[in-house]
Amino acid sequence: MSSFSKVIIYPKDIALITGKSYRSSWALLQKIRTFYCKEDHQVVTVQEFCLYMGLKMEDVVSKI
Repeated sequence: MSSFSKVIIYPKDIALITGKSYRSSWALLQKIRTFYCKEDHQVVTVQEFCLYMGLKMEDVVSKI
């Protein structure tokens, strides 16, 4: 893993990781945002995505 990696995850990243469409990935991101009680202006981090999905951080970071 490089010394610089992404902190925020976007729908296009989720689509790449899960193989879902952009629209489905956006909906999943909304579910994660609701799960963590985030407001509309707050972002979802890669770590939060990994915890929610039960994925290893190294696997996700290597894909994005």
